[in-house]
Amino acid sequence: MNRFKASRFRHAAAKPARKEAWIRDIRAGSTTSFGNHIKSSCCLIAFNADSAGVLGIVPLESQDGGKMTVSQLCCHSDVVTDFDFSPFDALLLATGSADETVKVWRLSESGQDLPSCPGMTLGPAGCQVETLQFHPTADGVLVSGAGRTAKVWDVAQQKPLTALEPHGDLIQSVAWKQDGALLGTSSKDKKLRIFDPRTKPAAAQSIQGHANNKDSRLLWMNTSDYVLSVGFSQMREREVKLWDTRRFSSSLVSVTLDTSPGAAIPLLDPDTGLLVVAGKGENLLYCFEVCPSLPALMPVTQYLMEGKAKGAALVPKRALDVMSCEVLRVLQLTDSFIVPISYTVPRKVEKMSLNPARRPQETFTSCLFPLARREEPVPPAAQHLAARSGDMDRSEGSSLSSPPSSLSSPSSSAPSLSTASPSQKSLQSILGPSSKFRHTLGTLLPRGTHITNLKGLNLTTPGESDGICANRLRVAVPLLSAGGQIAVLELSKPGRLPDTSVPTIENGTPVADFCWDPFDLQRLAVAGDDAKIRLWRVPPGGLQETLLEPEAVLRGHTEKIYSLKFHPLAADILASSSYDMSVRIWDLQAGREKLCLRGHREQILSMAWSPDGRKLATVSKDGRVRVYAPRQSLEPEQEGPGPEGGRGARLVWVCGGHYLLVSGFDSRSERQLYLSDAASLAAGPLAVLSIDTAPSTLIPFYDPDTSVAFLTGKGDTRVFVYEVVPEAPFFLECNSFTSSDPHKGFVFLPKTECDVREVDFARALRLRQNSIEPVTFRVPRVKKDYFQDDIYPATAVCWEPALSAAAWCAGTDGQHRTISLQPRDMTPVSAAPQDVPSRKYVPASVYLEEKSDEQKKEELLSAMVAKLGNRDDPLPQESFEGVDEAEWD
Repeated sequence: MNRFKASRFRHAAAKPARKEAWIRDIRAGSTTSFGNHIKSSCCLIAFNADSAGVLGIVPLESQDGGKMTVSQLCCHSDVVTDFDFSPFDALLLATGSADETVKVWRLSESGQDLPSCPGMTLGPAGCQVETLQFHPTADGVLVSGAGRTAKVWDVAQQKPLTALEPHGDLIQSVAWKQDGALLGTSSKDKKLRIFDPRTKPAAAQSIQGHANNKDSRLLWMNTSDYVLSVGFSQMREREVKLWDTRRFSSSLVSVTLDTSPGAAIPLLDPDTGLLVVAGKGENLLYCFEVCPSLPALMPVTQYLMEGKAKGAALVPKRALDVMSCEVLRVLQLTDSFIVPISYTVPRKVEKMSLNPARRPQETFTSCLFPLARREEPVPPAAQHLAARSGDMDRSEGSSLSSPPSSLSSPSSSAPSLSTASPSQKSLQSILGPSSKFRHTLGTLLPRGTHITNLKGLNLTTPGESDGICANRLRVAVPLLSAGGQIAVLELSKPGRLPDTSVPTIENGTPVADFCWDPFDLQRLAVAGDDAKIRLWRVPPGGLQETLLEPEAVLRGHTEKIYSLKFHPLAADILASSSYDMSVRIWDLQAGREKLCLRGHREQILSMAWSPDGRKLATVSKDGRVRVYAPRQSLEPEQEGPGPEGGRGARLVWVCGGHYLLVSGFDSRSERQLYLSDAASLAAGPLAVLSIDTAPSTLIPFYDPDTSVAFLTGKGDTRVFVYEVVPEAPFFLECNSFTSSDPHKGFVFLPKTECDVREVDFARALRLRQNSIEPVTFRVPRVKKDYFQDDIYPATAVCWEPALSAAAWCAGTDGQHRTISLQPRDMTPVSAAPQDVPSRKYVPASVYLEEKSDEQKKEELLSAMVAKLGNRDDPLPQESFEGVDEAEWD
């Protein structure tokens, strides 16, 4: 029964320190290297600061309960990639950097008066230092991994003792065995290697570790022959594996954690076998007990942190509070805090005497329910909120869903007013409103609808371009070939493309952006690197031969063009943005520029027309969002703050054109959503929602019929779905769509392409490396025989222009007519007959009144016999033969 023994840490609990004990006023740097970005000795903490080449240094414990001051150690001329404290000297710190050197520093015990020069410098290594670690048993021995080579250094002599054989790719981690005899490494070539550095530089053993070459780590289990590895599977799932180096052919245990894109940070206590796994950009800590003897990785607990981790570290065992049964302490590094999280194992509780003379008077009060309080008068504001909450409970969206996480509302933060106990409130008023699209199901359509055997796709289009565009007839994708070729494929002809080359559009210059004319399904506008816009006309039946001459060429921009956007209402009106910091509006019928908008000081990352076509919004690399009324002024009408990070941004008009939804990055490269009132941009965003940490810009698509926004980036595997509402909490989270592999582009089709009989409310095309796959988003409904008129309001006829280019330029405004999507043979669900609830069972009270005790006994026996068999049948053991009496002796 050894396999089923319970872990002695099964009741271990993770508890963060009180907020007064958090280390505040720090500014953590970006987390782009393989390191943990925070390390601790018995008296100091070091972490990556926001300046290149700088580490923050702070004491582990405050002196006399005072505030801990953060000092800066300016140690390298480039980014500090990894660092490590000596296991014997708590003030000795080694740092590695992208400047190709390793430096060793002697710090002060208080963390103040930091040295300006290192005690010694090792290197240069010839390439960026990726990882390093002190020897666990020998003082002054250090291993560093730089590029494809690991070196073992004699720090005192400032020279390498040995250089291990080159790896097949970049070294991602190094790890000493606890007795210092062996050294393990993990590499981007997906292999785990074991070395004996004192005998020979060649690897004694190597094995394929994880199927994905994304960040992998290797750890030793104390002085045993077992190692742990953390990495990603072929399906981009984070996984932990346990290996026996004596039988290094395959892993003993493999545990899949999740599909999060953040690199895993494993923290192992070799004494207890407890493994804590954190994720960069994540807020969840996994804790396992590693049992090589079983073998098993037994889950102990999971802890949800308040903020998202940029790094994590273990505090040395000698600094733990053992009298409180603290077995681990994790330091979580966030943007502006270092949060200590303690893992404690509960032990015997205090006993009390039952002697009435010595029995204590204090009683224990559980924290599960608040203490009873006397009723206080309710302020008028609270009465108003309570009434509003009651209305919300009676509304359509009164069912439950958890509110979005990491949401802040900087400009509308009303105080929480509560006078009723939780039992007197609806769960809706506690958890907040939910979306009727919360159960959205993203589904990949059958393979017969796919376009396959795509060859030579250009997957490196500029970040300002979607990389794919489509209308209801055809889809266009750029090809990786000279001359800026674009393939145009008919959606009505799915299947495998021929192995021979397909007819294309020869743009003549690399493609920067391209889009279909919404009112002319044959016309494609293409922006090139030569600052020209070419208009191409595709024949009605599709391309039969290569197009070499455009229908028209627009000239006016002086530098490369960023993006193109057709007017949503007026025919032949096109807007373009360029590196020359201008937005130009073109009259395609006249073939010339009509307006040139100014006022940008940096690169224009994205632009969008308002739904009524009166205004144009832009977001720029200078961190500003601008709104123009082009026909009134060439300067911005409104201007306000946008995303802090300049890596990329997109924007779209939402909620009837009264608000702007902007996707971008914060100063720490975390992807965020910003919701701003278009009429008061200067006041800043109404709400900011943190999404995750990923390199690609989230591209938004907004469905005005349902107020649902879909967001995904090139290279992502997930499409985020939110219903956007103009009041708190602003973002109502819905089920997201996740694919098994990254998509290279994601574009949505017109609403008329949805199958209303299957309750599709959005349909998209997913671009993969060699195929295009349709994806549909559905709302699960029971009465699918009825037309779901609450999902499908009258939709705009967006394929017909509401006015001409000349009329719009003259100041005329228009509006699309609308049509119903209801098929003639379907009845609206609002007109469906109401089901009369039927009584499915007889209450127990009626049953007890109508039957006598004897009748109930007989029915109970009959039910048991029906389950077990006839009561007169012999039992199986009655047919067994016994043994002789002598055999008992």
